[in-house]
Amino acid sequence: MDYLPIFLKLDGRPCAVIGGGEVAARKAGLLLDAGARVTVTAPALCEALAELAQQERIAHRAGPFDPAALDGATLVIAATDDRAVNAEVSRLAQQRRIPVNVVDDPELCSFILPAIVDRSPVVVAVSTGGSTPVLARLLRARLETMIPVAYGELAKLAQRFRDRVKGALPQPQRRPFWERVLTGPIAEMVFSGRLPQAERALAQAIDDTAHRGPVEGEVYLVGAGPGNPELLTFAALRLMQQADVVLYDALVSPEVMDLCRRDAERVYVGKQRANHTMRQEEINALLVRLAKEGRRVLRLKGGDPYVFGRGGEEIETLAASGVRFRVVPGITAACGVAAYAGIPLTHRDYAQSCVLVTGHLKDGTMNLDWHGLARPRQTVVVYMGLLGLRQLCQELVEHGMPTDMPAAVVQQATLPQQRVVTGTLADLAERVETAGLKPPTLVIVGDVVKLRDTLNWFEIDADQPAATAAAPAERGRA
Repeated sequence: MDYLPIFLKLDGRPCAVIGGGEVAARKAGLLLDAGARVTVTAPALCEALAELAQQERIAHRAGPFDPAALDGATLVIAATDDRAVNAEVSRLAQQRRIPVNVVDDPELCSFILPAIVDRSPVVVAVSTGGSTPVLARLLRARLETMIPVAYGELAKLAQRFRDRVKGALPQPQRRPFWERVLTGPIAEMVFSGRLPQAERALAQAIDDTAHRGPVEGEVYLVGAGPGNPELLTFAALRLMQQADVVLYDALVSPEVMDLCRRDAERVYVGKQRANHTMRQEEINALLVRLAKEGRRVLRLKGGDPYVFGRGGEEIETLAASGVRFRVVPGITAACGVAAYAGIPLTHRDYAQSCVLVTGHLKDGTMNLDWHGLARPRQTVVVYMGLLGLRQLCQELVEHGMPTDMPAAVVQQATLPQQRVVTGTLADLAERVETAGLKPPTLVIVGDVVKLRDTLNWFEIDADQPAATAAAPAERGRA
């Protein structure tokens, strides 16, 4: 994030605009809308500014720029057509630690004026850091169509009742209450112009909620997918934004965590081989305790919670304790990894079945059904199989798979730092060790791996123009 988005309170504060043209007039208009006292410094004023000066809505300091024009200013905007003058304004303002914006010159700015969607008191600001103002305006235009003007009235209604809600409801109940109000029938009354009815309904909702007693908490067991936040489901995003507490695993990417509600409490409960931050039984008990406190708990797991995610164990505990829960599936690692590595899990010419197994069992061994895994025309996907990769390859060969069976290991799939090493059961372990791959990884074994050179799309699109892509025989090998 190159700029910190903030909203300045300028009501009654002195602000300086340097320049007298149409651009300066637009910037002065924004400052006036925010309640600022505006002084414009310029030898002459355009028609719009002259009219504002005549109406005494702005003060005009006639003449060229001089440092005294910045005296006492809370904020400065430079909008002349002379870059040398703009640069001097910027230098002097920053020397005095006054926020300064130089129109269309990000290098001279200490703050950026965003594109604004005004639904006061709701204000949405969009900025590209000054790099692409046209894109910011396009995004604003899209938001204008998505945010009804009545949202301002809805915000005013909530503001009028805020203290009443605070006095009637304990803190854990307030956020769910407001979410119901702002997305339900009361909001629809406001949008349709029925403000008196909305006020009466809101007052009744407060009384009803206050006399209902403690609100029951619940747990959301949500699959975070293989790492790329674009692969989250709509349901996952919605619950991530409304949870009060987030319990998350090691496989949940930082990019996904960034989409969780920012003020939610976050508890890391990740488990890695021989390094468990919290035992599973402790996680189960924590979920129950938090829900019993009336909190909405997001249990966020990499991939899908029911595919080697121990989600079933957690849900069993919740059900036995009478805690409400819901499950949101995610794109499991096998599907996400295979798609981004260019390896289909099934293919009419190569594999008619797919088996998912974990390479790390509860007792720490790799005691798998080797005969079942070594069947022909089948794809085998191994979760948590990196540390036992050499044994995995040896056992598959000993139980009937050919040594030249194609296989691949994919690290940090679906993310820009994805790495793929391909080989055969005879040499894959050595290739992976040479490449220095580290968890999280997934192992894929089967004839479908042959298709990677043809179907690999992600790394080509992300790293190099198609015309200069590596030759098929070289791609993906370490």
